Amino acid sequence: MLSVLIPVYNYDIRPLVNTLHEQLTSAQISFEIICIDDCSKADISSINSEIQQLAHTSYHVSSSNKGRVATRHALAVQASFDWLLFLDADVLPTSDTFVSNYLTYLTSDYDAVYGSFAYKKEAPQPDFVLRWTYGQSKEQVKADIRNKKPYKITISANFLIRTSVFKHINSKITYKGYGYDNYFGSLLKTEKSKICHIDNEVFHLGLESNTSYLNKVEQSVDTLLKLDNQGLINTTENSLIVVFRTLKQWRLNSLFSWLFKKFKSRLTSNLLSQKPSMLMLQLYKLSYICYQDLNS
Repeated sequence: MLSVLIPVYNYDIRPLVNTLHEQLTSAQISFEIICIDDCSKADISSINSEIQQLAHTSYHVSSSNKGRVATRHALAVQASFDWLLFLDADVLPTSDTFVSNYLTYLTSDYDAVYGSFAYKKEAPQPDFVLRWTYGQSKEQVKADIRNKKPYKITISANFLIRTSVFKHINSKITYKGYGYDNYFGSLLKTEKSKICHIDNEVFHLGLESNTSYLNKVEQSVDTLLKLDNQGLINTTENSLIVVFRTLKQWRLNSLFSWLFKKFKSRLTSNLLSQKPSMLMLQLYKLSYICYQDLNS
């Protein structure tokens, strides 16, 4: 009935898998939990292998690092059931009804169902506050709001999808890199897949450091720019691309490129501080994409 798929990289997944296994067993359905370790450190792989003691649970270790897209495809290939529940390794369900909340949609006509992120109310250590602040501001969004533009916030860390739909969509993503959730959402829209958002969150626990996350922001923007230049996200609902295209249309992109070059250090200083501004982060992204478009 349900295949739960977890890509793993250098993270202890035992709490997550034990929680899921307990809920799945209580639901009295046919299920499997499949985890693929994308060549983590040996000590992490060793402790994670303990989950294989659980019924209907498997743990496979890749011989080389293949990236998120390829690992998710490999998970889907191994899956036995018609529905897939994808979860990132660094999450944990916020409720005891997490699995049962999704099960009600297995008989629906939706192609995918997104549950979203939640963040702890307590602020993390200062070096991790940027990712936490962004998550609370932009990702922890109620379902009724997300459903107004259903293809905009498609967080792949927690979603249910038909196996056939996932294989079809994911096969179109041939790149290895960071920042392809927006592309996946754009492809769902292009294919006219019917999706729904529900309030069925997982806590995002694996926060990156401020510096690491800012680097990932740049990687994600680079990915978006590459996809846009190749004409692969024409139907996107991504706000950054929409505004970027407007700036180019009005020939204001060169101004924002100049702003990035002129004020990058000041923007970075704010974003790496204990109180990062999300307005500054949006400006950083927008000016960065304009700069990269004109200088790369």
